[in-house]
Amino acid sequence: MATINMEQLEPLREERSDKPVRTAKEEEPKTGCLAKLHQSLPQYMLPKELHSVYLEKANCFPPPIFIILISIAELGVFIYYAVWKPQKQWITLDEAIWDSPLTYRPDHRQEAWRFLSYMFVHAGVEHIVGNLLMQLLVGIPLEMVHKGFEVGMVYTAGVIAGSLASSIFDPLKGLVGASGGVYALMGGYFMNAIVNFREMNPIFRVLRITIIVLIVAFDFGFALYRRFIAHENLQVSFVAHFGGIAAGMSIGFVFFSAYNQALLKDIRFWVCIAGYLVFVAFAVFYNIFISPAQ
Repeated sequence: MATINMEQLEPLREERSDKPVRTAKEEEPKTGCLAKLHQSLPQYMLPKELHSVYLEKANCFPPPIFIILISIAELGVFIYYAVWKPQKQWITLDEAIWDSPLTYRPDHRQEAWRFLSYMFVHAGVEHIVGNLLMQLLVGIPLEMVHKGFEVGMVYTAGVIAGSLASSIFDPLKGLVGASGGVYALMGGYFMNAIVNFREMNPIFRVLRITIIVLIVAFDFGFALYRRFIAHENLQVSFVAHFGGIAAGMSIGFVFFSAYNQALLKDIRFWVCIAGYLVFVAFAVFYNIFISPAQ
């Protein structure tokens, strides 16, 4: 009589299961560092209802290239003036940056590019390091979520608002540094954290706001010290901080809160743009006809 193979009649339970059998050598697929980063970003940047939308679109194409390139440019200009003849020092730059064609100077206001180019020039090591750290820590996550166009527009709006505000409220002082752009990014992020306070990650919601407030308070304090107390040959205006943060809390808030929405259909966008243009027009009129720096 033929021998009946019982395994052929009754397959093992694991073989009949619909799920694939894992051997000891097989491992669960690992999540890469980039994927983990993308999974964590929406918790800090977006309310809960937009997390899934972000994760569906998350990628590094394009990468956060704007904030990286602008940081490299600012660092390159600082290094150039730190080693340039008559300077040759790193701690506090004075004569070299005051004579730079990039620095905003009240007596050279007719050279309109200075209202933007001053962001590339910094007054010393602590100045450039502080600005670079803040804009990289805030700007890279923002750009990964909102992309370079939005971040670039907010940053540039903050830089211009900073110089125009300084030309009105502190018209006899020069201006250097990227604080206007940095504060625009921080102002936009801060407003989002406040408005979406309940919907965002509960663990870090208070910590985020506290850290921003402490950084701003420290930086403002240092800027005020340099402007009114420190005996430096080159006194730099601090008003650009106010102009930048105002631009961030208005234009920046609209850009960063309208994720996955058409900005041109958002009434807040047009209100903020109109307000910004009115401010720019007034500042131009003031500088041409009223400014005591004539």
